[in-house]
Amino acid sequence: MLTLLAYLMIICFMAVIMTKKMSAFTALTTIPIVFAVIAIISGQAHLTGSTKGNIKILKALAGEGAKEVPKSMDIHMGDLGTLILEGIKSVSVTGIMLLFAILFFSTMLDAGLFDPITEKMVFFAKGDPKRVLMATAVVAAAVSLNGDGTTTTLICCSAFLPIYDRLGMKRMNLAVLVILQNTIMNLLPWGGPTARAMSVLDVGGDILTFLLPGMILSLAYMIFFVANRMGNQERKRLGVKELSDAELRELTVISDEETLAIRRPKNWAFNAILTVGLIAWLVAGSFIPAIEVPPAVLFLVATSVALLVNYPNLKDQGKRIGANGGDAVQVIILVFGAGVLMGLFNGTGMADAIANNLTTIIPKSLGGFWGIVVAIVSAPGTFFISNDGFYYGVMPALAKAGNEYGFDNMHMAVASLMGQAFHLLSPLVAFIYLLLRLTEVDMGEWQKEAGKYAIGIFVIFLGTSLILGTLTNGAWGIPFFIAPK
Repeated sequence: MLTLLAYLMIICFMAVIMTKKMSAFTALTTIPIVFAVIAIISGQAHLTGSTKGNIKILKALAGEGAKEVPKSMDIHMGDLGTLILEGIKSVSVTGIMLLFAILFFSTMLDAGLFDPITEKMVFFAKGDPKRVLMATAVVAAAVSLNGDGTTTTLICCSAFLPIYDRLGMKRMNLAVLVILQNTIMNLLPWGGPTARAMSVLDVGGDILTFLLPGMILSLAYMIFFVANRMGNQERKRLGVKELSDAELRELTVISDEETLAIRRPKNWAFNAILTVGLIAWLVAGSFIPAIEVPPAVLFLVATSVALLVNYPNLKDQGKRIGANGGDAVQVIILVFGAGVLMGLFNGTGMADAIANNLTTIIPKSLGGFWGIVVAIVSAPGTFFISNDGFYYGVMPALAKAGNEYGFDNMHMAVASLMGQAFHLLSPLVAFIYLLLRLTEVDMGEWQKEAGKYAIGIFVIFLGTSLILGTLTNGAWGIPFFIAPK
């Protein structure tokens, strides 16, 4: 019964989003509450300490005075508030980081940091949308090295949106290229999903050896096929304009007096150093624990410094915060809405129910191809369930079954990451709402457009691993996802 409720909740949520019957925020909050109440009233809501996240929830439900954390607990109506708050707590750091990240890059945009980039790109493109799209793909991949989707979104949108708007290009293409390039680069060992797979299956950083061929081919696919195809379509629609230097310069001229008033061209070098330093610290912190600082703290400090240097006048600072705060709030309420969904989805036991269901519906006769099974399951698994829910809830059971079929944990870890091709299209991913907000594209249409290219990435990931094979227990096995003999 609880499994059915969980699937119905996911279907209902996706239906109202895709058909535009509800906004993302109202769907994220109201639908989970309705299904959580149904689960409690029907007596189906039951939570066990199967994952680290569940143990945290059980500890919160038991209260501060509890001598020990219960191993399991029935959920009652009075627990709803605690579950919702625990979910919000789980995304609170992301929300704080988003707040200051948006304020920082908005301040940089106001000060004119990206104006020279826009000008260079316009002159490079020379009225050719194809060049702009291929440049977008390259920059999105490079910026995604730090593994953070929020940073990638803010930097790429800040730099490229003015170009797209000036040339009349589709913002949808920008949104698709940014998310899919980030999808590929997110498989680096310091990226969220790979780090989870490594921790839960106890494998090392050498997992990159097995992932890198597919990542390189996928990046080439995105730059030379997807961006190239989009570029040809935009060329056909808009044409390639032969523009003189004067006409190109006219595209970059800012005539609005209010915009000119907040520009700070004299501070460009300082702002560039501050931004590059911030990004470098974010990336370096992934490799050097001694200098690692939470991204929320880095963005908080950087935002304060940026405001003090560019707008030392108190009134000017207030105006910049007020002007950019609205965009931040629009995104952050969606992040907290996702927290409500995850708190109730996990807290009522629905996430566990789906995890257990996935491990029982797969026939044991497919054991020799368990790697392929796990790879295929990981696609809907990481789309409909959070990465935490899939890797900490589903993968231990799938990996244990794989071990019995002759697969080691490295096989299982890599197989589980194949479905990441689709994960960032999930409404459970917080930063996509920032991307959708900045590009002003519809979620349903964006999922359809990005999804068709994500299939190509998934096929490359899976095909590369099947073709290349891997070293198993000191000897070459047959193709990667087929059990070694």
